[in-house]
Amino acid sequence: MKLQMLICGVDEAGRGPLAGPVVAAAVIFIPGKPILGVADSKTLKPQIRMRLAETIKKNALAWNIASATVEEIDSLNILQATLLAMRRAICGMSVAPTSVLVDGPHRPLVDFPVTPVIKGDKLIAEISAASILAKVARDEIMVAMHMQYPVYGFDHHMGYPTSLHLDMLKLHGVTNIHRKSFAPVKAVMSRQAGT
Repeated sequence: MKLQMLICGVDEAGRGPLAGPVVAAAVIFIPGKPILGVADSKTLKPQIRMRLAETIKKNALAWNIASATVEEIDSLNILQATLLAMRRAICGMSVAPTSVLVDGPHRPLVDFPVTPVIKGDKLIAEISAASILAKVARDEIMVAMHMQYPVYGFDHHMGYPTSLHLDMLKLHGVTNIHRKSFAPVKAVMSRQAGT
């Protein structure tokens, strides 16, 4: 009997923001049953992303979403925290993959064959699906953070260093969800400390 190839696509959301966790997702499709409409999450409108996320969760063979906290980002650095979130996403799957395809040039440490794919979120459907799940999950976290810290506008910029976010950071200071190892946040902390 021929062994079915179970390809796990992996991607992350939230490496660039100044606040919130980095989120990774892993997705395995049912062999021979692609999920139509998946694309790089950055190219999709929010409503389409949300609809596709539900479709992926219903129709994929397996999927998992995991994250690394702000504290982990600050203690490990953003690359290592991203790889940790990816590892958690892969290792938390209900089905073991035969191979893992990861967006970008880096490999998370897992007990499966891993192939990094540059621009994988545009080229590989399973990675595109993972990018959608990670982006939708992270956006939901940042909207929830907005309820906690409404003055910062997290529901608009999702923690990215927009002019609004930088202005609010200078005006209201650093919260416990800000990444204190990131230069713009460090600069505000230095000013607050008077150094």
